Amino acid sequence: MRNQSPIQPDDGTRQLLKGGGSILGSGILAGILLITVLGGFSPTGASTNTGWFALIIALTCIPFGGLLLALGVAKWFRNRRLARLH
Repeated sequence: MRNQSPIQPDDGTRQLLKGGGSILGSGILAGILLITVLGGFSPTGASTNTGWFALIIALTCIPFGGLLLALGVAKWFRNRRLARLH
């Protein structure tokens, strides 16, 4: 049997952090553009067609990116804890 390190150098943590941060950042940027440049929104929705597009992007990217980023942070903390134990 080979002695394997408990922490793999490429376990996907970096990809989760980069991907989650990018997607979350895209959603936040779309929300900021919606409010500032694309006409804003009201209780019935966005004011322009591009505003609707930005609203859809924001409402899909923010939760998905947030979950990916949270998973990446959790894996980072787990890897850090495992590194301290060994």
